[in-house]
Amino acid sequence: MGEVTKGGTLDRREVVAALLAGRNDLLVVTGLGSAAYDVMAAGDHDNNYYLWAAMGSAVMTGLGLARAQPDRSVLVVTGDGEALMGFGALATVAVQNPPNLTVAILDNGHFGETGMQVSHAGRGLEFDRVAAACGFSWTARITDLDGVTDLQRQLATRDGVKLAVIKIAAAEAPRVLPPRDGSYVKNRFRAALGFQPI
Repeated sequence: MGEVTKGGTLDRREVVAALLAGRNDLLVVTGLGSAAYDVMAAGDHDNNYYLWAAMGSAVMTGLGLARAQPDRSVLVVTGDGEALMGFGALATVAVQNPPNLTVAILDNGHFGETGMQVSHAGRGLEFDRVAAACGFSWTARITDLDGVTDLQRQLATRDGVKLAVIKIAAAEAPRVLPPRDGSYVKNRFRAALGFQPI
């Protein structure tokens, strides 16, 4: 577990663009930092819920949304560092087992937002194996774009909670900032779901 390993070779922007292509009414929750920039770079959308200043909350936010919107597919896009901050969320999600929730962890093996220090995943922790041990119905470790295509197909299925670790290169991409006004993001998202702003 102490030996440093590489994240992967996939380009994060290419992965997220492929994952969100033809997304229809998919609801997307992003982790902080690069995951939010990647989703924004793939195209801003009223059904995107960008988290700001809530490190470690992406998976639990996705769980709440999946339970509140059981007829909609929910995708959480986050990084390995952000997912580590809310590590216990995987057990809670498995116990709740919302069939419409998928978690995609962009794993470069580093804490990208704090200086590219090697993360636990970079030292060998395997989120897909943890999720499987917790009871997720489908898990995958993705190292090529064919795996991303398979993950995209999984998004519409309703047979239990899913998690994929996507092994991306530890390279920074230019920041594409989503809206930073939390009230605006919240109210735009609520309106897309048919609710009044609050």
